[in-house]
Amino acid sequence: MQSQNPIIADFVKLVNGAAGTFAGMTREAQETARERIKETVGGLNFVSREEFDAVKEMAAKARAENEALAKRLDALEAKAK
Repeated sequence: MQSQNPIIADFVKLVNGAAGTFAGMTREAQETARERIKETVGGLNFVSREEFDAVKEMAAKARAENEALAKRLDALEAKAK
């Protein structure tokens, strides 16, 4: 037969309660950190991949047009001399 020591039983209850509280605090801290990260990242104004690719394509087209115009200008200047 086992005899229950009330001091040990109270200590076990205390430890179980502390473990539950600690687990709850950990979950709450994770949720708070997750929310702060979402707020921070949301305010950084990231662009989507599609927007980036569209601007990249526009820049390449503008660069090609600029090179063509530079060649045309060089030809006109050579003709004028």
